[in-house]
Amino acid sequence: MSNVMHNKNAVYNKNATKKKFKFFPLLILLMSAILLPAPLAAAGKKDTSPQNKNIPVTQVTGTVRLVGNEPFTQLVISANDKQWYIDSADESKLREFQHRIVTVEGTQTITEMTFANGRPAGTRYTLSNIKIIKIQ
Repeated sequence: MSNVMHNKNAVYNKNATKKKFKFFPLLILLMSAILLPAPLAAAGKKDTSPQNKNIPVTQVTGTVRLVGNEPFTQLVISANDKQWYIDSADESKLREFQHRIVTVEGTQTITEMTFANGRPAGTRYTLSNIKIIKIQ
């Protein structure tokens, strides 16, 4: 008799386990619906912080160089005092002038970089909306 009871308990436990696993995908779906919209909504917003307003136009003279390793290369204008990174939208304007001295005008963006632990990693200077003034 105990053998029969043991089998019934085993069947009962097996059904209970199936019910728990049927609920699990529903739980995952519910959690995704709650947690995903917040980051996606933030990703679509434009940055309206004060550091992006009234950005001055800067004129830079220096050598056009390609830095980085494929596939993560980027154009830089090496001026006397700074490395000015060129915005990816404007790279096609300067790519043919590598290793030449150019004078360009563009909108500057200055970003304070930090390491993962929060320590300062230096300043990154970026030029966008570039207009070529002079090529030497």
